[in-house]
Amino acid sequence: MTAVRQRAKADSSESEKLYGIAELAAELGITARAIRFYEAKELLAPVRANGGRVYTRRDRARLKLILRAKSIGFSLAEVQQFLELYGSRGEGRPLQVSFLADRSAAMIAELEQKQADIVKTLEELRDIHAQCLRFLAEDGTPCKTAGDGEAADAPHKKSRRTAG
Repeated sequence: MTAVRQRAKADSSESEKLYGIAELAAELGITARAIRFYEAKELLAPVRANGGRVYTRRDRARLKLILRAKSIGFSLAEVQQFLELYGSRGEGRPLQVSFLADRSAAMIAELEQKQADIVKTLEELRDIHAQCLRFLAEDGTPCKTAGDGEAADAPHKKSRRTAG
């Protein structure tokens, strides 16, 4: 057999590779229960063989896409909509890209707003914290930071020492 034929045969067998639920779960770092959950939501449709679930490379790719989409904030309904746009032979790929562009732009705007809100809240909390520490230092009241049992700042420690 020539090297080209051996390569073609290897590529063919790789494209036909099937995965059991435990194998797929282990490879992707999730539980079999999670995979069954995505099946129940009709995001995956494995073939049944010998009473068990058998997953194709396409199922594996879909599952990886589902997990990636979930990790960046897509809802399962959005994932399902995205997958349905693909069509039976990929004819909906431009629709998928358009959907993804629109949805990612909206998510970016939402996250940027949340980031701005967090920055503002942190500034307010830092100001409140500093005011509290100044008050306690002036009053000579012991102040501990959360969980460490130590005084919150050096000037406060100094004021405690001079008071006693």
